[in-house]
Amino acid sequence: MRTHAQAVIIGGGVIGCSILYHLTKLGWSDVMLLERDELTSGSTWHAAANIHGLHDNNNITRIQNYTMDLYNALEEETGQSCGVFQPGSLYLAQTEAREHQLRLQAAKAKYYGLPFREVDRAEAEALHPLVDYDGIRCIMFEENGGNVDPSGVTNAYAAGARQNGAEIVRFCPVTGTEQQPDGSWIVRTEKGDIHTQWVVNAAGLWGREVAALAGITLPLQPTEHQYFVTETIAEIDGLDRRLPSVADRDGEYYLRQEGKGLLVGAYEKDMVFWAEDGTPQGFGHELFADDLERIEDNMMRAIDRVPVIGTSGIKRVINGPMIWTPDSNVLFGPVPELRNYFCCNGIIPGFSQSGGMGLLAADWIVTGETRYDMFAWDVARFGDWADKAFTKARVGDQYANRFKIHFPNEERSAGRPARVRPIYETQRDMGAVFGLNYGWEHPLYFGDEIGAEDQTHGFTRQPWWDVVGRECTMLRDTAGIIDISNFAKYTCKGAGAEAWLNSLFANNMPRAVGRSCLTPLIGKRGGIAGDFTVTRLAEDEFWIIGSGMAERYHQRFFNEIPLPEGTTFESHTNDMCGFNVAGPKSREMLQRLTNTSLETSDFPFMRSKWIELGGVRCLALRVSFTGDLGWELHCAEADQPALFEALIAAGKDVGAGPVGSRALMSLRVEKGYGSWGREYSPEYWPQEVGLDRLCKVEKEFLNRDAALENMGIPAREELVLLELDGAQTDASNADATGGEPIFKDGKGIGRVTSGAYGYTVGKSLALGYVKGASAGDVVDVMVLGAPHKATILAEPPFDPKGQRLRA
Repeated sequence: MRTHAQAVIIGGGVIGCSILYHLTKLGWSDVMLLERDELTSGSTWHAAANIHGLHDNNNITRIQNYTMDLYNALEEETGQSCGVFQPGSLYLAQTEAREHQLRLQAAKAKYYGLPFREVDRAEAEALHPLVDYDGIRCIMFEENGGNVDPSGVTNAYAAGARQNGAEIVRFCPVTGTEQQPDGSWIVRTEKGDIHTQWVVNAAGLWGREVAALAGITLPLQPTEHQYFVTETIAEIDGLDRRLPSVADRDGEYYLRQEGKGLLVGAYEKDMVFWAEDGTPQGFGHELFADDLERIEDNMMRAIDRVPVIGTSGIKRVINGPMIWTPDSNVLFGPVPELRNYFCCNGIIPGFSQSGGMGLLAADWIVTGETRYDMFAWDVARFGDWADKAFTKARVGDQYANRFKIHFPNEERSAGRPARVRPIYETQRDMGAVFGLNYGWEHPLYFGDEIGAEDQTHGFTRQPWWDVVGRECTMLRDTAGIIDISNFAKYTCKGAGAEAWLNSLFANNMPRAVGRSCLTPLIGKRGGIAGDFTVTRLAEDEFWIIGSGMAERYHQRFFNEIPLPEGTTFESHTNDMCGFNVAGPKSREMLQRLTNTSLETSDFPFMRSKWIELGGVRCLALRVSFTGDLGWELHCAEADQPALFEALIAAGKDVGAGPVGSRALMSLRVEKGYGSWGREYSPEYWPQEVGLDRLCKVEKEFLNRDAALENMGIPAREELVLLELDGAQTDASNADATGGEPIFKDGKGIGRVTSGAYGYTVGKSLALGYVKGASAGDVVDVMVLGAPHKATILAEPPFDPKGQRLRA
């Protein structure tokens, strides 16, 4: 066994073996995998191993299709069969919402050139004659859907990795992982120690236990999961082909051929947790006792749809463990608080994602960044607020609603509230309906019912649509008070603060006290890793504001540049709160609460001051994400109730009141403002998002060379604002929300990143990336999967010259 390695992967399931294989494909041959038992032990061996390409997230669609394409190539490369069956998959819609989802996925498939199309009942019956299609509104067929052999795939990855120089050590439990002063690791085992640059936790059911060896707590919780396989079915035995699988997600089961019978699996409401206090070390290839009564309701729906199931005997039942995250997406990437510790834990659709997951993990480890924006998977999306109680509640909800559609803007209540601010109850009593942002409860909108939960149950305009419209109109007409406490907030202090920030951010830091600037943060591949507002508070002190949900993600970049001696960088997200007061009467409203002059001559745009407002000391920044006249006001958390009370009282005098984040989305789209995680991500270059003017390439900053290289190349695509045809959006009662493909003359040219109705300009709007199109061009945006005419705008419809912002 080696004593030194570039990377040590802990866990010999399909994911660990895929990461090992993909590291070798990128040239790392001195890599090892340690497995406590035999390969596939844990949850890999008993997986149903279905494969499908489509996902609501476009980048996950990309990696799932990479995975499906890889399996046949892997067989040819290694000589190890992956047991690939691809007879196709039928997707059934019983409800309008499911039909909208499938039609949108079909539009995405067309954009990406994937084989996913609508079929009529006659063709569906020819493809799968055992299904009763009564009551089905829409049927889609994915031509390359199917399943694989779990052991075959795992061993193929292992064989390919060995061929490329990797070492796999079985029956070798890891007993310790200890970081060294230089950032490397000692991995301790019963067979000896290994010194490695990278530790990769792909330990599956034991992900929590392996993480604990490094002092990490991961939000993971295992559950039981059952499927059964029928005896031979005569109608299948008589066929000379394999039947396609059936995805009847409204029925809450999955179904495919297994041998000459059928495999039926279910995610039941009456779910069962397992190993809440830790996965037993001795667990391996065991299963739990059968409990088919628990999935009886799901089984009956499957029998109604495929009647032969009800007349067939059951050959075997698999009741085994799966391990989940709070949102059922993998915990993926380097742990921000440690050096060179990579997580890949909590994978549910492992055989649809294994290849892409291995590819992106190898990307990140070898090059420092993935080729796609995968924040939806990033381990940094959760913090220590995602504790055991939150994780259990969310996992229970995710399992029981596995096949429920995740609608745009939807908020689920399980496990909440996790973190609240002092005015949470006050806002609730004012009718606030809350959303979750990095653990924080924040108002989405203010309705008429106290304690109401979000009502989002479709892709069309939802019951809150008019409420949000009233808030937008109020702010544009008078003023609005928006809670922005969940923004990430930092201070950098010390003699070296300016130099350190200049070496981190792409723009020049403000030189004069009281001035602010906008600045990108550049990723390893030269894309936009973040956008920040930086304000100079004193000669040696700066205030930095960024995306709240990305605070832990951005920590990785902050850690890349050592702080000068005597300089500090601290987060104040937890101990500071904030409000954005914006609108044409915001100055009049705020002036009632302070003796500091707020006139433009005394308090210009992009300036800041410490002021007293209603008796509360606030840092006031003359800036607003609404695109209207406004100020951001930041105060100590303890002062939030007093400040909010003063703002509400002053607002009543001018006809202003509280406004939620959904209104803010509409208002910023009216101005064409981009947002991190939507328009801004590491995938997009500065010139593609219009931020190249903020990249001062004459100075050194983090990843400058990558940005400079990209900026020397013509933009691949351009961020644009589109106006959708009003008659069409009114007819469909829907707006773009993000992810919809954009076509021109039948050719895919881009996709929507954000969409909203612009209430105060009377237009359905969308931000998106396009290539080969420019202002004035008419294109098709695939709202609900159907083409909606849209025009690319030359300027934003609200205050295009920015006069109100600077008034």
